Amino acid sequence: MDKDNRDDFTFAKLSDLKLPVTFRISQLEGNRKPRTYTEILENPELKHHGLQSSTLSDLYVTCQLLADNKPLTIPFRTSYKAFKNSYSWNEWITLPVHYCDLPLSSQITFTVWDIAGPRNAVPVGGSTFRMFSKKMTLRRGKHRLLLWPGQEADGSVETRTPSKVDVRDEMGRLEKLVKKYERGDLPKSDWLDKMAFRKMEEIHAAETEKSENLFLYIDLPRFDFPIIFSEPETLLPITTSSSLPPPTTHPSATAAPSSLDVSIWSVVDPDVVRENPVEDKHRRLVRSHRSSPYDRELKPNAKIRDELAVVLNYPPSQQLASEEKDLIWKFRFYLTRDKRGLTKFLKSVTWRDSSEVKQAVEELLPQWTEIEIDDALELLGPGTVDSRVRAFAVRQLSRADDDELLLYLLQLVQALKFESAASDQRSSRSATSAISYDDSGLTDFLIERGVKHPILGNRLYWYLMVEVALEDRVMAKMYGRVVFKFMNKILEAEDGTERRELLRRQGLLIETLGKRAKDVRTSKDPRPKKIEKLRSFLSDSKNNLASMSPLPLPLNARIEITGIIAEKSFVFKSSQYPLLLSFQCSDGSTFPVIFKDGDDMRQDQLVMQLFTLMDRLLRKENLDLKLSPYDVLATGPSQGMAQFIQSMTIAAIVSEHGNVLNYLRLHNPDEGSVGTSGVEPGVIDTFVRSCAGYCVVTYLLGVGDRHLDNLLIAPDVDFGYILGRDPKPFPPPVKVCKEMVDGMGGAQSPHYARFKNFCFTAFTILRKSANLILNLVALMIDANIPDIKHRDVHEQIQEKFRLDLTEEEAIKHFEALLNETSYLTVVLDRIHDLAQYWRS
Repeated sequence: MDKDNRDDFTFAKLSDLKLPVTFRISQLEGNRKPRTYTEILENPELKHHGLQSSTLSDLYVTCQLLADNKPLTIPFRTSYKAFKNSYSWNEWITLPVHYCDLPLSSQITFTVWDIAGPRNAVPVGGSTFRMFSKKMTLRRGKHRLLLWPGQEADGSVETRTPSKVDVRDEMGRLEKLVKKYERGDLPKSDWLDKMAFRKMEEIHAAETEKSENLFLYIDLPRFDFPIIFSEPETLLPITTSSSLPPPTTHPSATAAPSSLDVSIWSVVDPDVVRENPVEDKHRRLVRSHRSSPYDRELKPNAKIRDELAVVLNYPPSQQLASEEKDLIWKFRFYLTRDKRGLTKFLKSVTWRDSSEVKQAVEELLPQWTEIEIDDALELLGPGTVDSRVRAFAVRQLSRADDDELLLYLLQLVQALKFESAASDQRSSRSATSAISYDDSGLTDFLIERGVKHPILGNRLYWYLMVEVALEDRVMAKMYGRVVFKFMNKILEAEDGTERRELLRRQGLLIETLGKRAKDVRTSKDPRPKKIEKLRSFLSDSKNNLASMSPLPLPLNARIEITGIIAEKSFVFKSSQYPLLLSFQCSDGSTFPVIFKDGDDMRQDQLVMQLFTLMDRLLRKENLDLKLSPYDVLATGPSQGMAQFIQSMTIAAIVSEHGNVLNYLRLHNPDEGSVGTSGVEPGVIDTFVRSCAGYCVVTYLLGVGDRHLDNLLIAPDVDFGYILGRDPKPFPPPVKVCKEMVDGMGGAQSPHYARFKNFCFTAFTILRKSANLILNLVALMIDANIPDIKHRDVHEQIQEKFRLDLTEEEAIKHFEALLNETSYLTVVLDRIHDLAQYWRS
């Protein structure tokens, strides 16, 4: 290295370190004194402790990663080791967390345990180790942790068991010097270093003998450079900053954005979130309220109309630039007759400015034209704080009929969270604020509709009960109050006592089935024994399950059940051992239901709700794609039920019948048909339509787990593709498997051409309702559903719609995706590999 560069320093950013957190538990040092005879006489149990044995006892270490009083991993422990001369593990632990995902407050708790008799352990001592130094760098190299005797490590922010305290001993002083030496801060001399290290070992042994403290030694990876804490950068579009000029198409300006190097180390500016006083002054001048009489009559010219149309077509999540906000504000009176304009207008209001808020909410909002349901849902999200705006949205919702409201009910129950959040903020705001934090009436609206319409009320009850059972106690209490109010309102209805009793009986039924499902799942019995026990439980008259007075089924309150048929019920072979319960209905039919315990069904419930909504939107445009969404209901955070449809997986069909066409021919033969390979024309039509519906809907929702074992076909004519187990939202391309194309008669058949046309039409129809779907998903972000909580699902679904393209361009984009993953574009000798991929 030349002299000029010698003083340069280099570091790496934590956000670039995509490696799992790893460390080595090395050894325990210090003296452990056995208990005195007096102590053993006073407490005879102590004689079973490993400390009292003549040899080294079987110690083990547990460790766990925490941050902000919350665990980030489950506890890990060292494997069993028989110690001879010293307590030395030398065991590497790798945690399932990457360094780049670590919060600054991350710390690892270490507890050393000793045996205290059969199946019992006592803490020798605990220590809490901070992952980052005071200078915000990741710690590395060897560390000596002070163990707090007899205590389990405390992982809270203000920990009682810190690993570093001011212990002034010779060993600590020497270890600091060794660290300096390893970093290269001390000059190296081989012959002298060897002597120094030998001497240090002697001092170490002597210090350990006389020390009363216990120390645990750990080793962290040594990286080439210091790792400085940094969070991953989120690149916002330039238009979101109000201080930047509007984007220009001038050729000389195009070089500037592209020259921005995002890899440059960024410095956090604490003032970046504050309002720029110059911008603020500019806004007040531009929006001067003295000009409002003139504004009332202001009409945009053709060019400005086009600019407004572009802004009004933005998806709900897109931020407006300050120039766009000013434009919307300027033509606010003109926009009151445009139902798409309200959400954009409210985004352009400066909510700190009381005169703007007063004019927006008290003057403009009452005269705004009726808005669509999708915009009303957007106004109920977390972004809307003023209760008068929320109340306006609730009034718009009241126009929806019961069936439509049932489609959005799941999200409206989630929207209640933002109601309470708004009311909680009231105390922290200044009294002079122009924003209203009163109740918007959403709770009363849902309760009123739920009381009037029993089917809707039944669903509302179960959605609320799931929220009451969640871990967030503050929200659970709020939802508990809603349930209490709802139950009291039901009592005021004509048949109130009877309806309340039915809900109570439903709760009792689910509780009984939940306990039985848990017993079946956790018992060690073989499956035949599980089935036998389940059937004897169902048929036992004491349990009142074989026969009961008519009761609406929680899954679908339109179905009235009178009991469960024991001999038709069984246990599935899956890892969670879900139950198949065959319900006897009052009309003489049977209704099979899958009941699961230990599985979060809320995600399946959301996906099926969106499936049902999309099916409704397509049918509204006279496009029936024979989708078969089935009922799913979460009855608790890790429990729920789903409608069971008799079907076969494509994998099973292919192995048994060779291909899908043979299977269709077997169940629906038609020898005289032309161009349908001996299958009834209606069946081929249903197959083609349902394939198209399945492809588009699963593409938009990004549903995972769609291999051949999860694609189901029912043997009757009215069949379709049904979602497999465990739907996970993530963005896959369109999937068209070879088996599906074969079922249509091959890629050159007219049926495949019809399939593609159905796909394009469905995609176009659903793009028109993109805002509705996006707003429904946005309301679910705070629902604490595992796969949605930590993902940008909303952004991923928005990307699928490609709202930035024209309709024609979007269809071309979708066709490219379809051809990309269709087996047509794959060389013939790779067809087999693709089929294998689908089976993997």
